[in-house]
Amino acid sequence: MTSPVRFPRVLAAATALVLGASLAACGSDSGSDDDPNTFHVLVYGDAANKVEKEVVAEFNKTSKVKAVLDTIPGADYQAKLQTVINTDKAPDVFFNWGGGSIRPFVEADLLMPLDDMIKKQPKLRTMFVPTVFDAAKVNGKAYGVPMRGTQPVLLFANEKVLDKAGVKQPETWDDLLDAVPKLKAAGVTPIAVGGGDQWPTLMWFEYLYDRIAGPGLLKKALSGDKEVWAGADSRKALRTLRQLVDTGAFGRNYDSVKYTDGGTPALLAKGKAGFELMGSWYFSQQQAQAPDFAKSDLSYTTFPTVPGGKGDPADVVGNTNNYYSVTKNASHPEAIAKFLELMYSERFVNAQLEIGNLPSTTNTRKALSNSENSAYLKFQYDLVSKAPAFQLSWDQAYTQDNTTSMYRAVQQFFNGTLDEDGFIKAMQSLTTD
Repeated sequence: MTSPVRFPRVLAAATALVLGASLAACGSDSGSDDDPNTFHVLVYGDAANKVEKEVVAEFNKTSKVKAVLDTIPGADYQAKLQTVINTDKAPDVFFNWGGGSIRPFVEADLLMPLDDMIKKQPKLRTMFVPTVFDAAKVNGKAYGVPMRGTQPVLLFANEKVLDKAGVKQPETWDDLLDAVPKLKAAGVTPIAVGGGDQWPTLMWFEYLYDRIAGPGLLKKALSGDKEVWAGADSRKALRTLRQLVDTGAFGRNYDSVKYTDGGTPALLAKGKAGFELMGSWYFSQQQAQAPDFAKSDLSYTTFPTVPGGKGDPADVVGNTNNYYSVTKNASHPEAIAKFLELMYSERFVNAQLEIGNLPSTTNTRKALSNSENSAYLKFQYDLVSKAPAFQLSWDQAYTQDNTTSMYRAVQQFFNGTLDEDGFIKAMQSLTTD
């Protein structure tokens, strides 16, 4: 969510590269701060840096202007980027999440619109899935190029548990409601959710709002229209979610269970839960933590349709991608443009696939046939590439200063200590400037 993206959330705990305490002293792949023939690329420090190092090395083989890769440990990235972005220590290119993560920088006139670069090299736009590329637009201008992998939220399940309870993966909301009493009768928690982390609970709101109201509601809210939260579609989404919670679908102790410590994935893998709604990285996580379960009993599908909803059943929500943005006073913009072109190269695509990321380039699907778990990756890629709308996670679409209030409202509505009007008021209090 806001800090960091969900796949890096999992990796950061074990693999964040502790390379320095400040940007001025952060890990540097090569080059010198004093070398005028370089530009600096700042990234979130985690296991995915392997690919970023390879891309920088590839670029530097032929470019007279050299790229220097700097990394900041994941837990510190957001805060330290905020600290240096408006100083002479600002990077030339930096990793971000699009949406709300860069809007304050755009409004402060700190970023370079990439439209001129794109006019000279249209592939910087056309080589990416449009719904993903557009998530880094602010006020109609492009401020980011996708640089890692797309992460839609999917509904995962333990097929052995479902079979035993006489349940199938749900296609409709009614199917999901019908599954709850059957799974409870089988002695398992119907749906695992890491309420202790709060952000996994948010996924249920995101999908139901999209299915019932369509993607337009969030767009209007982000544009400053606070009244949409009090509208009929918003209230219907809240009532629909309340109905599911009140059936006991999530058990009684979800606020004390976490995803981040492996709690909910273990519930699914050990047959103690039927479903879990989670980002696409969940598949690789289960392969690593519960390989036998992942091989034989882990299944996945899209979020159920909701009768009468305005949203397209093919819409997805989640993390569209990570992005490279360019600061307004960046050195060597022409060289940076050449560097960004590598984000859709075949070498880049294959390298990302090797570490479990799914690039959102239009040439990605060709590379999937020879990849491990090609069936899953093709399912995921087709889902994203055909989606009429890809709704960015709310806590990434809004600026970071809204996260605490949003998470609190989500948790309190879910556990019944905040009613419908209270949730609406909390969402209306979020800032969009």
